[in-house]
Amino acid sequence: MGSVAYDGVQLWHRSAEMNHGAAGSGVQERADMVLRLLGWRGVPVGDAVRRQVYACGDLDRLESWAQRAMHVTDAAELFAPE
Repeated sequence: MGSVAYDGVQLWHRSAEMNHGAAGSGVQERADMVLRLLGWRGVPVGDAVRRQVYACGDLDRLESWAQRAMHVTDAAELFAPE
């Protein structure tokens, strides 16, 4: 298990080797992290945002959303064009 810090918040994640063979577990964990970050910051998350995050199967996009989750004031801002 490794860790990454975003603006002083330490996040723990599993390495790719640990996720090998557990299809989709990395995606699920990353989606959970995006929503947890918003919750920890007190940003309300509606059902539409929750569904969109869980529907995403792209680890890179979820990572980008996790980074954005550290700064947005409205959960819908996660999906703004870059």
